[in-house]
Amino acid sequence: MSLSLRQQALRKIPKVDEMLSRPEILELLKIHPRQVVVEAIRKGLGRLREEILHREDAFQSAAPPFSFDHLYSLFQKEIELQVQPRLRHVINATGVVIHTNLGRSPLHPSAIEHLIDVSKHYSNLEYNLELGERGSRYAHVEEILCRLSGAESALVVNNNAGAVLLVLNTLAEGKEVIVSRGELVEIGGAFRIPDVMRRSGALLREVGTTNRTHLSDYQKAIGPQTGLLLKVHTSNFRVMGFASEVSLQELVQLGKQFQLPVVDDLGSGCFIDLTQYGLEKEPTVQEMIKTGADAVTFSGDKLLGGPQAGIILGKKKWLDLFKNNPLNRALRIDKLTLAALESTLLLYIDEKKAMEEIPTLRMLSLDTKKLKRKGKRLWKRLSGLTDKGMTIALKEDVSQVGGGALPLQELPTLVVAIKPFGFSVNHLEEKLRKGEPPIISRISKEELILDMRTVIDEEIPLLAVGIKNALNHLSRNDEKFH
Repeated sequence: MSLSLRQQALRKIPKVDEMLSRPEILELLKIHPRQVVVEAIRKGLGRLREEILHREDAFQSAAPPFSFDHLYSLFQKEIELQVQPRLRHVINATGVVIHTNLGRSPLHPSAIEHLIDVSKHYSNLEYNLELGERGSRYAHVEEILCRLSGAESALVVNNNAGAVLLVLNTLAEGKEVIVSRGELVEIGGAFRIPDVMRRSGALLREVGTTNRTHLSDYQKAIGPQTGLLLKVHTSNFRVMGFASEVSLQELVQLGKQFQLPVVDDLGSGCFIDLTQYGLEKEPTVQEMIKTGADAVTFSGDKLLGGPQAGIILGKKKWLDLFKNNPLNRALRIDKLTLAALESTLLLYIDEKKAMEEIPTLRMLSLDTKKLKRKGKRLWKRLSGLTDKGMTIALKEDVSQVGGGALPLQELPTLVVAIKPFGFSVNHLEEKLRKGEPPIISRISKEELILDMRTVIDEEIPLLAVGIKNALNHLSRNDEKFH
């Protein structure tokens, strides 16, 4: 489109006041607040302006861009964006089980029921029913955490980064924390262990090299300013080949020798030995507590399968210090998190039940037979669509654990692969992502991949409808979809 044509088109864009006088808009004002409708009109007209300025095919859509019907649909979309929740249910068809961007671990139904019950009514959050006096919110989960782990005491804060921050601030503010250079990890969002340490007021003392650290490196670094020895589990990567590290057991013995506390940042904590279910070895919380570590920190979601939380377990004399640190007030969790976490932890009393019912653990341990059944259910619902310029096939592939856990683990899976011919696979991915509910997939070799491992059973009908709607739209509009 030439510059002169664009300028002519821009002049045709109606004014906001002109739109507000339309009968259809007056009806919208009866339903929605005026400020919502006005803002929707402004954004809708702004979207049209952007299309004229930047899109070559701005006038090739089915509806004329200046027709009221076209504009009205834009206004309605903008109103929906304002009044509907931004945090929404999405279908995870990526195959990444603990997907950080998609909320990590889905909760067990019992956790959801407990959460709803506690949120609808008053609760004994900080009230001791036995004594009839003020109590501690942490008492609701401390007993079950100690029972499962063998620790003397427990504390829960809002996330694992907060847990590490609290521990470092309590034990090593103004002092040195010795940690292997190969364990200075970065987690999602460019969040790094050295940054957490700096904010805690502790001083970082790196020892060893990226691939090899020896016990003697720690010994040589210990001095009058040493506050604690820190070990960080490299849960989101592995150093292979010519590499060595100091075990937590060795650090604990060294800490006893120099009367220094030893802290283990486990990252993605797990209470079950996953190797018996065909997965790679991931250190369990119980194993770390048995080493005699003074404090162990880990996440309440991820492999644990609960809500986002930071759990600190260890020896009572240190946990009492963490609980009394004023920083703990800023990091404490709310009643909803406590309710969901308590219900999740109770499932671990029966390990078999935990593996079968906690969504994250169930997805990780799904066998290929169950995955094939799920894939066939979806494939049957999509039968008859291959005449729309595409192929739909069941294929074997691999899923990922995600969430900074088991980075080398590949999970054999079954996927539904859609290969379009009459339109772009990227357009299909976008259409699914912008659908209702949004479907998050992945693209590989010009095929749209829907991994059945992370699709919940009751989502299969929704997934099928979403795919059909997207394919029907794209087949009608061919490459005009945007």
